[in-house]
Amino acid sequence: MKKVIVGLVALALSACSTLKTSSDYDPAANFDDVKTYAWIVKKTKDTTYHLDGLMDQRIRAAVDSQLAAKGITLTDAATADVLVNYLTKVDKKINVDTFNTNYGYNPYYGSRWGYSGSMNTQTTVREYEVGTLILDMVNRESGKLIWRGSVADTIRDQSTPEERVEVVNHAISEMLVNYPPKPEAN
Repeated sequence: MKKVIVGLVALALSACSTLKTSSDYDPAANFDDVKTYAWIVKKTKDTTYHLDGLMDQRIRAAVDSQLAAKGITLTDAATADVLVNYLTKVDKKINVDTFNTNYGYNPYYGSRWGYSGSMNTQTTVREYEVGTLILDMVNRESGKLIWRGSVADTIRDQSTPEERVEVVNHAISEMLVNYPPKPEAN
């Protein structure tokens, strides 16, 4: 659970970070009809899924803010057009870099003393974590997923609550930049 908390906190984002965002949607869905939403109420007792209270509040506040800016209003689940839910995951990655360098002076090599270089190879291995936040929108009446967005970035430690809020707000903003999807013109 701690890794999920850290993973989300770090979804990213120092000023120079590069978020990886993606989204997919049901082309048959009419996003012009989506005017209200509600958060899905958790029905399972599985505590490994849910984040700590503060990070959960940050994510929900960021989504609420972004959807409000798009004219979509938070309401109760019985009357909402779509139900919204999120999940997080953390993946371990390994980065292996090998550097070959040809430099130096070797007075004992070949017939041309002093003009050959030395080959030096250095390999570094770095393990790091990538945190991913996935946001789903489900049509309340049909129960079908109509939109999914995700944002991923290398996990970095954020030292203050303000930085954590900034990280989450930026990640959610980037993920929802192309919501609602624009239908392809034929």
